[in-house]
Amino acid sequence: MTKPSASRAGIHPLAVVETDSIGADVTIAEFAIVRAGVRLGRGVVIHPHVVIAPGSEIGDGVEIFPGAFVGREPKGAGATARQPSFERSVRIGNNCSVGPHAVIYYDVEIGENTLIGDGASIREQCRVGSQCLIGRYVTLNYNSTVGDRTKIMDLTHITGNAVVGNDVFISVLVGTTNDNALGPHAYSEEKIVGPTIRDGAMIGVGVSMLPGVVIGERAVVGAGSVVTKDVPANTLVMGVPARAIKTLAPPPSGG
Repeated sequence: MTKPSASRAGIHPLAVVETDSIGADVTIAEFAIVRAGVRLGRGVVIHPHVVIAPGSEIGDGVEIFPGAFVGREPKGAGATARQPSFERSVRIGNNCSVGPHAVIYYDVEIGENTLIGDGASIREQCRVGSQCLIGRYVTLNYNSTVGDRTKIMDLTHITGNAVVGNDVFISVLVGTTNDNALGPHAYSEEKIVGPTIRDGAMIGVGVSMLPGVVIGERAVVGAGSVVTKDVPANTLVMGVPARAIKTLAPPPSGG
């Protein structure tokens, strides 16, 4: 039996590892698949049954838990009106954690120190910032951005072409939409626009947002509300449809 090299000492013999771009102190467990062209930083831990596709770059200290898929190719299968567009690359920043059975598609970038929860799905052309929390079974649809230090809690759906700012909190079971038309029709990029949630906003449990609405900076949307129009900054809204309840005091200036 051949003694493994220092860079491959932590690789289980039942793992399939086709790349030589492996940093020091990397652990790859049994039945994991790491394809050619993948780059693994120092101290990466890959658990069993993880698949990492070519073109993926995994930063230092990242841990990927069992069953996760990094670098899935989008497939319309003839059922979608939109034709997926993507680059064959994934970048996951240093010290991230990717939960069991999470699926990260091609053309995704994730900043440092971000937690991707169990079963989360991040579609192509998404950008997620640093120090974020993407909860269990959250779905980020295509071409959406999430800023730094933002938390999106379990079972929430962020629709395609949405923008979420920095320091945002989005509670569980929140639904966002990007298309007012019902029934079959051709995909029109200019008409498919998700919500914009600006820095510091807070969204309560079970909120629904219609396409294109803008939630202003540090606004608060109460639980169960249906947002049909823009929400001004520093405003609390509640109800179906959501209505302004009061103006919130802005945070003190940092002088």
